[in-house]
Amino acid sequence: MGDGLLDLAIAEAGGHRLWNSLRGLKVDLSIGGPIWALKGWPPEQTFDQILSLDTAREHIVFSPFTRPDRRMVFDAATDSVAMETLDGEPVETLAPARAGFRGMLRNSPWDALHLGYFLGYACWNYFTTPFLFAHPGVRAHELEPWHEAGQTWRRLKVRFPPGIATHSPDQVFYFDALGRQRRMDYVTEVNGSTLVGHYTSRHRRFGGLLVATRRRVFRRNPDNTVNLNLPSISLDIHDVALIHADGDQTPARDQA
Repeated sequence: MGDGLLDLAIAEAGGHRLWNSLRGLKVDLSIGGPIWALKGWPPEQTFDQILSLDTAREHIVFSPFTRPDRRMVFDAATDSVAMETLDGEPVETLAPARAGFRGMLRNSPWDALHLGYFLGYACWNYFTTPFLFAHPGVRAHELEPWHEAGQTWRRLKVRFPPGIATHSPDQVFYFDALGRQRRMDYVTEVNGSTLVGHYTSRHRRFGGLLVATRRRVFRRNPDNTVNLNLPSISLDIHDVALIHADGDQTPARDQA
């Protein structure tokens, strides 16, 4: 159960053939929201980033990161996050990275390495969904539909294996009639186990790949409703370039 919805979501996102032809994505985005001040960063801080991510393994590079002469490298296989110069010279490393959050609460400040770990695994998951659900060890099954704002969304409950760094092992993804993701629910284990409702919209195609270019993250209530008054995190995607396995790059050009 759930294979039909997963197949629909993957087909709408661009299909297996396109995804399997890729080795990476290059994403231009802005990350904002009031949560960063709570985590110790300047109020109204916006992180304007170029992300380079590997589509086959959980590896991502943010450049620049927190300062103009630094970049951040996140790698799930080694459970590490590293600050480097723009030329790739190591400056500081956190490993094992996940264990570095033990004892932290929702209002605990994060240094650049903790921030990099959170944004690294989160963004890699966001930009590889729904293809990620077909990875070995990932299990998905369809739940009953969800009704919200006059709409009916189909839902996939997804369980991730320990080898994939993500917000929490169990998450729920919501899709509209076209198979486009509209919402996801999870628990941010590294940030006080906060209940989250994460909304995705303004989908565009980049070289055939469908990407939600607007993401807004809210607190979720125990009854599964969401407080939509003020997002704690915002992500706005400006451009996406597709890096093909043969070395070709599809320019970052969006399509309707």
